[in-house]
Amino acid sequence: MKITSVKSRWILDSRGNPTVEAELQSNGQWFRASVPSGASTGTHEAVELRDGDPAFHGKGVQKATHHVWQLGKKANGKEFKTQAELDSFLIQTDGTPNKRKLGANALLAMSLAGARAFAGKKPLYAHLASTLMRKPALPLPFANVLNGGKHAGTSLKIQEVMIMPTGAKTFREATQMVAETYQTLKKDAVTRFGAPAGNVGDEGGIAPDVPSVRQALDLVWRAVEENGYSQKMALALDCAASEFRDSRTGAYPVDGKILTANELLTHYVELQGQYRFVSIEDPFHEDAFEDFARLRAAFSGKCQVVGDDLLVTNPARIDRAQLSCNALLLKVNQIGTLTESLLAAQKAQSFGWNVMVSHRSGETDDAFISDLATGMACGQIKLGAPARGERTAKYNQLLRIEEDGVPLAKFRLP
Repeated sequence: MKITSVKSRWILDSRGNPTVEAELQSNGQWFRASVPSGASTGTHEAVELRDGDPAFHGKGVQKATHHVWQLGKKANGKEFKTQAELDSFLIQTDGTPNKRKLGANALLAMSLAGARAFAGKKPLYAHLASTLMRKPALPLPFANVLNGGKHAGTSLKIQEVMIMPTGAKTFREATQMVAETYQTLKKDAVTRFGAPAGNVGDEGGIAPDVPSVRQALDLVWRAVEENGYSQKMALALDCAASEFRDSRTGAYPVDGKILTANELLTHYVELQGQYRFVSIEDPFHEDAFEDFARLRAAFSGKCQVVGDDLLVTNPARIDRAQLSCNALLLKVNQIGTLTESLLAAQKAQSFGWNVMVSHRSGETDDAFISDLATGMACGQIKLGAPARGERTAKYNQLLRIEEDGVPLAKFRLP
């Protein structure tokens, strides 16, 4: 892949903030990619470079887009044999451990656009699967249908209640199950809590002001049952506990109580016993490796423990968390290049973990992660609700991929 020209610009993400988009030219064709942005971001993530000036209240990305142009000048005329070679060039040009010089958002835009250039006329998922020497498989969607925490601004402390159509035989059936349940949930919430309960959070899930996790789970499970999917659907949680933990005391104010880590662990175990959710993400704060490990042991194969802020798609932190988690939430913008993301996934899978490719709360209509999860054949993808264009873009891309005869993966606990 020989780069002959590079363009960059800022575009708007789903929260109305600017983000970076890059285009590179190779073999007479242009290839484009844009970068998402998180709200509940871990402190150990690679640096998302923002301008910090009055424009966009400090969130401008003019510096990062300029850095894409600078990277393009350095790469102009160069021939890259592999994705790893391109990403190594990007990492070395930045020269810092956390991408703070040029910005992980600048590097990632180039990295993802480069992946599309390497794929050329071949479907991106097929190119990725071939590179990884895997047979592509469509992932099961984890759909965030009820938002809390930083995604909603309600009294619900945990960030997401998700549904997962474990009994679906095709991605089309999975999407139908998710969409029907979501519509029923929205109707039920409005009936019970009034019209504002149908309003949606950053990831498209409804945001009723329910005070407890139990009430949120009850509301979602009722919608599952109303659609006749109780034998084909499972629940999942993203707690994003770093966002509601009291940093002064180390306690967790949740569900109207102030809980210690031990008490919160007991709370999770009781909830899982009642609602049988199969996945829990970030149940404790981002450096609580021992608390994660104790919860993983307590669940004993009944529920996967997913690391997001704990791991930040970083192989070094995955190494440290070998006994803490048994699933990685893979977010390409947490680490800054596609190659590093794939290395993180390979590290996690070497421990027997599951891998869940994930969107961010500030998304664009770029459906790169749909092809990535399919090419990796990791079996899980976190997509948000079947609402808002930046979320449905990912569902719709997976529906198109299914037409190529790619099968749907089956869910398994690690």
